[in-house]
This record gives sequence, C-alpha cells and structure tokens, in this order.
Amino acid sequence: MNRQLSIATLAALGLIAYGFSRWLSQPWQSLPLLVVVTLGGLPLIWDLLRKAARAEFGADLLAGVSIVTSVCLHQWLAGAVVVLMLSGGEALEDYAVGRASAVLKALASRLPQRTQRKRDGRLEEIPLDQIAVGDQLVVLPHEAVPVDGVVLEGYGRINEAYLTGEPYESSKVPGSQVLSGSINGETVLVIQAEKLPQDSRYAKIMRVMEDSQQHRPHMRRLGDSLGAWYTPLGLAIAALAWWWSGQPLRFLSVLVIATPCPLLIAIPVAIIGSISLAARRGIIIRDAAVLERAGLCRTMILDKTGTLTYGRPELTRVQAIEGWDPDALLAWAASLERYSRHPLSQAVQRAALKAGMPLEEATQISEPPGRGIRGKLGPHEVALVGRGQLSQRQSELLPGLEGGLEAIMLVDGEPAACLQFRDQPRHDTAAFLSHLRAGHGFDRLMIVSGDRVREVQYLAEQVGMHSLGGVTTEVHAGQSPEQKLAIVRLETVRQPTLYLGDGINDAPALTAATVGLAMGQHSEVTSEASGAVILDSSLRRVDEFLHIGRRLRRIALESAVGGIALSLLGMLLAAGGHLSPVQGAIGQELIDLAAVLNALRTSFAGDLSDYAEQSGQT
Repeated sequence: MNRQLSIATLAALGLIAYGFSRWLSQPWQSLPLLVVVTLGGLPLIWDLLRKAARAEFGADLLAGVSIVTSVCLHQWLAGAVVVLMLSGGEALEDYAVGRASAVLKALASRLPQRTQRKRDGRLEEIPLDQIAVGDQLVVLPHEAVPVDGVVLEGYGRINEAYLTGEPYESSKVPGSQVLSGSINGETVLVIQAEKLPQDSRYAKIMRVMEDSQQHRPHMRRLGDSLGAWYTPLGLAIAALAWWWSGQPLRFLSVLVIATPCPLLIAIPVAIIGSISLAARRGIIIRDAAVLERAGLCRTMILDKTGTLTYGRPELTRVQAIEGWDPDALLAWAASLERYSRHPLSQAVQRAALKAGMPLEEATQISEPPGRGIRGKLGPHEVALVGRGQLSQRQSELLPGLEGGLEAIMLVDGEPAACLQFRDQPRHDTAAFLSHLRAGHGFDRLMIVSGDRVREVQYLAEQVGMHSLGGVTTEVHAGQSPEQKLAIVRLETVRQPTLYLGDGINDAPALTAATVGLAMGQHSEVTSEASGAVILDSSLRRVDEFLHIGRRLRRIALESAVGGIALSLLGMLLAAGGHLSPVQGAIGQELIDLAAVLNALRTSFAGDLSDYAEQSGQT
C-alpha cells in the first residue's frame, strides 16, 4: 500500500470514528480528527513544501493552505476532510499513472549473462565481460547472439528484424555477419567475436536508450495546467474575503470549498476509466499521461516493418520465362517447399493454397545449407535457389530484381521463373493513414524505417502516402536507432509527436516521442519503452487508442471545468459569509460527486469512433 493510500485510509477511518464518537456524545470526539490532521496532514504539507522549493505550484497548493489554516483556527473537521480529499486524489493519480518504465532492465535481461567460448577444441562457460576480440563463441539454438561477429561454423537462420527493421529472417553461412541481440534459430552456430560486448550493436542501442530516457519530453498534465490559474484565483478570493470581513474563518471557508477536488479526483477517475476501456479493447496503458497527450499530437511518425506491414514475406509475383505457365510453376514450387523450413517456404505455400493449386508428391528432396532446395516432380528435376548460384548465361535469361526478396526456379537445370516476395502492407493501412487528418487532426506523417530505400518507397506508393490531402509527408529509409532518435527529437521540438513502432530499434524513438505507442507483444524492450501497447498488432486498435485519448481529454475537461465553476460559486457564497468551513467541505463533496459521476463516462465505449467501419473493414 503506498503512502497516499495509507493517509486516505487513515483519514476515512478517522472521520468514521469522529462520527461514532459524536453520535455517542464522547468527550474525546475531536481526537480522531486531530490524529488525521497531524499524522495525515504533516506528510502532505511536507510534500507540498518540497514541490514549492522546486517552484512547482499545482492545484494541490490550495488544499495544503486549507490544512494549515484549519489547524491554526482549530477547525479539525474541515482539516480532516481536506486531508481525505487531497490524499485520496493523489492515491487515485498514483494508481492511474502505474509503475515506472524498466526499459534498461528489459534490454539487459535480453542478452545472456554468460556464453560458451571454444578454445583448443574445448568449451568453457565465461561471463560476457571476459569476451575478447577474436574469441570463438558457440551460440546455441534460440539464444541471443552476445557480440557482433562473423559465422565460422554452422548453417542456420537468425532473426534480426527487431534490430535492423528488415522483415525477414536472415540465412547465415560461414562468413556471414551477425549482430549482438539477434536471436539464433534452430541450429548451433560458432561465431568469431569482432567487437567487445560494450562496443557491439546491442550495447549501442542500450546507450541510446539510456540517453533518450534522460531527455524524455515533458508536457504539463491537464490538472496542473488548470490549477496554474485556479490556485491563485482561489487564494485571492479567500484573502479578499478575510480582508473585507475581518474574519479569518471566511478565509478558511473559501479555501475549503475552493479545494480543487475536480482536478485532484475527477481527472484521475477519468484516466482510470479510460485505462479500463482501453484494456477491454486490447490496449495496455503503461503511462497514463499518454492518454492526455495523444489528442495534442500533430505529427505521427511510423515504423514500417510489423507496424504498417505484416512483418512477413508474401509471394507477390511468379514471373515466368516465356513458354512456362506461372500457375503450374507455383504448384510445383509449393509442392517442393512443403519439405523446407526456409522463411520463404511458408509464403509459397500460402500463395498456392490461396490460388487453389493442387500439390504433387515430390521425391529425392535435398536442401544443402545455403544452396536452396531440390527434388523430383514427376520426370522433372526442380530447384529453388538464389540468383548467386546461377551462371552468367542463366542470369541473363531472368529479369532484374525490382525489390524485396526473390527465389529462382530451375526446371531440369534451366531457369523457369523468378518468384518475388515482399512484406505486404496491412489491408487497412491506406484507410488508417487517410483517416488521421480528418479523424485526429494530424498534419504531418512520416515513415522512418531501418529497411531498404526501395522497400520503404514501395510501401509508401502502395498505401498512397504522398496523396494525403492537407498532410505533409516524409519517408526516411535505412535509419539506425540513433538516426530514428534524432529525427523524433527534432520533430518533437516543432510540435507534439506520436511514434508507432514494434522493434527493439524503435525503443529509443518510442521513449523520446511525446507519445510512444508499441504494436504487438514481440519485444519486452519495446513494450517497456512505450507509453501504451497495442496487443493484437492492429491499426484499428491504434485508431481506438486515439479516440479514447480524445474522449478522456474532453470528459476530464467537462468534469474539471464544470466542478471549478461550481466551486467558484461556492467560494463567492463562502466569501459572503453564507457557508461555514464544514458546510463548504460538504458542498465540495457534492461537487466532487457530480464531477466523478461525469468522469466515470470514460469507462464506457459510448461514442467511440471506429475508422475501420467507415472504411468497410469487416
């Protein structure tokens, strides 16, 4: 139980004890109130003094002055009620904000703490800080690569997507480069360390992440913004009432009803309701501030792979050489790929299944590491290989690679087709982008990706990135985490930004943006760096997050401004001598009740808009 909740509980119990003692006409009836004001009020006053020393004057300042004044005037009941309101509101705020980010811890835990070093034909387990350049290290299946290096022995695949931004697993053979932090596949690899752990790619990302956390943008919270003018106004009215009447009790009466509980309680309640609604829609809010800030963002910066695309290769074209039937070749390719575990094999099989192609039985299957797959289909010998395995004469029979990945299909040793693969945009990406201006007021959109230029440009053309009316668009390809961070920082200086990404290479940018939004659960690091996580990797949920944030801000403003207006009316009555401190406290509780009931509307979907329905998504 945190301290604010403990003080609120103490205040509630004290007020209940006071009620019983007063009902029983006990002589010690004021003792529970004295305990509440002393044990509960002093820590709150101390916190306010520390804020004042840092020149932080928020809405809670009025509550602190009310507590001090109630003690000076021996108005214990009014002081206890204010302690309950102030501590209860801050406890709700603490609950809404949630736990602090643990990005660096998540980054560090991703790498193994020890690794296997191969020396003189023997294996020895050593900690990472003992790795030296030139050491031979054994990377076990599904283990993270500890340092940047080069493969010496073994053939396999490594997932580098969340480091590089490219959407494919990389095949590794002797001589291939590997990056620290990438995840090995299902075979054992022996690598030679080319850099020390602290100089490798993953360590650089950690340093950039740490730097971006230290320079995280700060925006004033909604309650503090309203309290900045309400607090001096309340103090001025209370001081004028005292000066005009000569009665210090009126000063306290005004302050008690002026205590900004619509800011201290209603706004946290609205935030909690929004967090609950978001969770029901598959959106986890890690930092409640992002809900308040989302509606202010005017620049959206988007990663490509796994965010605007599905993050997996799809067969987009079978470009057959004259004389060959593309459909028949697709059926043959899928028949052969059934026996392969290559990343592109599933894409070929999905394409054949979608086209309704009948598959044949293949025999004499062989898949030498790094040499493609071969087999017999009827009387023909069929192979799927890379372009690098072709002779110059064979290469001249094929079209040039336009982008993405490719596999060359050989029939009886001669080229028959080029199978082209790309990471396809999500089916609703174009609708999502076109909705951002009208639905959420974004006037600037940017794609910032670690993928290759031609792949990012291809995506931008596919989704109509450059034809969005009234929106300035930019496309940046081949960006490292450091470059992404620099772009986000520059844009955030201009106006509030929202960054949407899903890879480890997005983590620094997610932290530096005004609002960082992570897609999917692929990386604990990315989730920790972001303010909110979209669990099911859906752009539709991103749109709902934006609408939830906008509704939160609207309803919170209604509750806060409406409550403040009623409080101002009460302040004028108290200034005129028509309300005692206790009556002012009761009046403030009624105002709180109305503000809180309105704030609870955020927990219901209500008018939550959905661009997907407007765009015809089923």
